Amino acid sequence: MNKIVNSAEEALADIQDGATVAIAGFGVAHRFATTLIMALRDKGTKNLTIVANSLGDAGATRGQILAENNQVRKIVVAFSVRPGTPTASEQQINEGKMEVELVPQGILVERCRAGGAGLAAFYSPTSVGTDLVKGRELREFDGKQYVLEKAIHLDYALLRGYRADRLGNVQFRGGSQNFNPAFGKAARIAIVEVDEIVEPGVIPPELIDLPGIFVERVMLTKETMDTKAYRRPERRPSDKPRLYNNKPAVTRQQIAKNAAKLVREHTYCNLGVGIPTMVSNYLKGRDVILHAENGVLGYGEMVSEEKDIDPDVYNAAGQFVALQPGASFFDSVTSFEMARGGHIDTVILGAYEVDGTASVANWSTADAIRGGIGGAMDLLSGKGDLIIVMEHTDSKGRPKLRKKCTYPLTGANCVSYVVTDLAVMRWDGKQFVIDAVAPGFTADEIIAMTEMPLVAGPKVVDMD
Repeated sequence: MNKIVNSAEEALADIQDGATVAIAGFGVAHRFATTLIMALRDKGTKNLTIVANSLGDAGATRGQILAENNQVRKIVVAFSVRPGTPTASEQQINEGKMEVELVPQGILVERCRAGGAGLAAFYSPTSVGTDLVKGRELREFDGKQYVLEKAIHLDYALLRGYRADRLGNVQFRGGSQNFNPAFGKAARIAIVEVDEIVEPGVIPPELIDLPGIFVERVMLTKETMDTKAYRRPERRPSDKPRLYNNKPAVTRQQIAKNAAKLVREHTYCNLGVGIPTMVSNYLKGRDVILHAENGVLGYGEMVSEEKDIDPDVYNAAGQFVALQPGASFFDSVTSFEMARGGHIDTVILGAYEVDGTASVANWSTADAIRGGIGGAMDLLSGKGDLIIVMEHTDSKGRPKLRKKCTYPLTGANCVSYVVTDLAVMRWDGKQFVIDAVAPGFTADEIIAMTEMPLVAGPKVVDMD
């Protein structure tokens, strides 16, 4: 049996207009099937349904170049648009030329896993209580509500592996399994591009992450790894404070430092994108094990020196990180099993808004087709503490701590702490209590500039 093909053009020759194609990969540019994606663009196949985490930014060698070439009819994604990054797909969505099915990240891979396993559907707690369940079937099990999720079946999956053999057995490397196994199993035809093709037996059986029975075609990649191209620049320096009442608040880095103090010892913690990723820099020496949705357990601080970077070791934001002793890698299905199964003790996320009922909105400012759910809803369906980190107001000075969220909810009645650049606030079961304030500010000042009801705790201290 020989599944090796000599070119991307040969691998994609039978993809027809109207096909459903999954594109695996995570982060900014980490381990995408770039050779195959570029060849699909050049092939010009139309009316595609693309299943992916997101299409990426403008010009990205991901699904976005297919949108730019007007080849996409529908997307099934966890991120449909991102604030501040205009794209061809966003324009086509706004013009009604592109359909959107927005799906929580963990449910996206689980629906593909179900499709590959021959299951029709399953019930999930993720997204219950949000706009995503409108018009959907809900059922109660053991006093808890669940929403029906239907399996996803794919015509093709474009995957990116480390190495494979001619039988189609694939090995992924580090945190780069992500969506690959689930997408490959859900596809009628899974196509993998790899760095190296080896003879059967070279890859030890215990290192085969996707058995050849799920793979139809294997080809060598033409991509050269460039870790510098994977780095997304900071939109605003993290060490520059904002001013409130003409006084400096704490910086975004200091928000992360104060949030790190709230993480309990001997626990597992997930860090979201943005300010939350900085928390990893303040947990050194702590008995805290970090979890990332792309499939890493046990990573540490962020690294930037070229000598310290491993291109397959990165967090959920695509930032390169160090590994801790005892770290492990797995796919995104397993990663979200840890979250929904209640094994994550603490989740730290950014947000657009938090309100006086301890509810949070962090995925959309508009409606159920424009936004980025990512893994947040899956992470909130567990049972751990939720720490929200964000600036006290938005860039135009509008409140982010509201009496009632004005944006679509990510989760209701679920926030344990809020850490802003002005205060550390704790939910006591009825209201938020101020435990610490930025140096130079008082609790009364914070209360006066906050729409959400707040009270001062018995001993308010200065934030670090």
